[in-house]
Formats: sequence, C-alpha cells, structure tokens
Amino acid sequence: MAVLDIKKAGEKVLKEKAQPVAKFDRRLKRLLDDMLETMYAADGVGLAAPQVGVSLRVIVLDVGDGPIELINPEIIEHEGMELGPEGCLSVPGIYGEVERYARVTVEGLNRTGKKVRISGQGLLARALQHEIDHLEGVLFIERATALVKKE
Repeated sequence: MAVLDIKKAGEKVLKEKAQPVAKFDRRLKRLLDDMLETMYAADGVGLAAPQVGVSLRVIVLDVGDGPIELINPEIIEHEGMELGPEGCLSVPGIYGEVERYARVTVEGLNRTGKKVRISGQGLLARALQHEIDHLEGVLFIERATALVKKE
C-alpha cells in the first residue's frame, strides 16, 4: 500500500467527469487500498479517485464506523435538505457551508463487483454526496456559501 499525492484545486483531473469502472482486477484493489491509506494519512473522512489523479468512479469513506468503498456509486434516493460545514483534502484550509440532501441512499459496487446499497444521514450522507460530486468534476467550493480560510 502507498500514500498517494492528493491533487489540489486547479488541477485538470479534478474538473473532469470520471469514467465508470469496468474491470474488477488487482489494479482496482490496489487503488482502493492506496486510497484508504491516503485518506487516513491525511486525516480525511472521504476520498475520490480523481483526488489522487485517477479519473475513475471510485470513492472511499470512513465517518467513524469503518471504511466504505464504492465503485460506480449513484444516489438513488434522497430526502430533505440541510446546510452544514464542509472542507476538502483538495482545497486545504478552506471551509464553507454547503446545502446537501439530509438523507441519501446510494447504490454502487464493492471491490469484487457485488452490488451494495448504503443509506445514511448526517455526516455519512454529506460525505457520500461530497465524494460523488468529485466524480462529476464538482468541488465543494462551487456549492459553498460563507467560505472561510483557516490554517
């Protein structure tokens, strides 16, 4: 496993729509392992493949309940709206308020290609939406209000 370089706002890969994963092979498993290690090393709660320079529809998260890996994730249900704080490993030191769905259900695939469904609210719902936005080439600062810089 390896800690990968996290791309920063302004780098082209972060603005591209990521490609669906078609092959569930050793390279994908290594990418997932490296993304988790990178996320933990950076003290993050989520990471999308474009953030490490790979334009594939892959995200990892851990909001405190253990790691979640999703390949080709899609939001299939949502309800309510709430405003909450966000930051991003690709936009260090910048935070803002972002309006997101209060609850979401996401379908995707696990590392072996098996379909999985995850429902969440609070931080999990926010993190899922934030990371899926990365797969569409959208950074949280494009949705945020009241941006503040903190060191």
